Amino acid sequence: MIVRDRGDDWHVVLQIDHEDLSGAFARAWAEKALRHESLAIAAARHDDGWAVWERAPVLDETGKPVNFLDVDISSHLAFYRACIAAVTEHDPYAGLLVSMHGAGIYQQRYGRDPALGLSRAADAQALVDAFVSEQEAGFEARRERAGVSDDERWRDYELLQLYDRLSLYFCMRDVEADGSEPVELQGYTLELLGPWHVRMSPFPFGEAPARFELVRRVRPKNDHAAVLATSPERVAITIDR
Repeated sequence: MIVRDRGDDWHVVLQIDHEDLSGAFARAWAEKALRHESLAIAAARHDDGWAVWERAPVLDETGKPVNFLDVDISSHLAFYRACIAAVTEHDPYAGLLVSMHGAGIYQQRYGRDPALGLSRAADAQALVDAFVSEQEAGFEARRERAGVSDDERWRDYELLQLYDRLSLYFCMRDVEADGSEPVELQGYTLELLGPWHVRMSPFPFGEAPARFELVRRVRPKNDHAAVLATSPERVAITIDR
């Protein structure tokens, strides 16, 4: 879950809803390379493993829903392995990209996101190192099976990170209030124009404005019912030139 404190309540986005938004960004992208369909599959399925954990989302001792960066590492590694296997069966190249993404979570997206880190990773460093080594050892065989070059996989990995981070921008930041500073994201600038309405430069989508939806839950802090008992709502996102 992606959890943001809104004062009297929690803004909660399930990872499977976050990845739906990532996939929508990929499908709406204007410039599509030869293997873009595989990239769009990776964007839409890169967090599929969370679906198991999110059947019964965990609350901490204060009643706060546990944020995705604070989950148990052994659980995170187990469901990421399952996700990589399932996506690979669907599309081998998408599986390679999700494998790179899974390893990259523990490598700050291979240097692209120095602030990224799971809060409990250091306590399970041996497990983390084994997972990263396991995934990286398979990259070359996966690349050959997919029939792509090294340049292609790193280009598409970069785009996968962009779709993921653009979705996280709407999931994690307060985009319901005016006045926030522009955000730089992998060579793009995001400027908040109004609630759920941003200007993106350079503009990367095929249609302007580009319109998307995000499913979220708003859970009052005094409500101690299960997270999934909170009714979901759909918010409309507009991205302008």
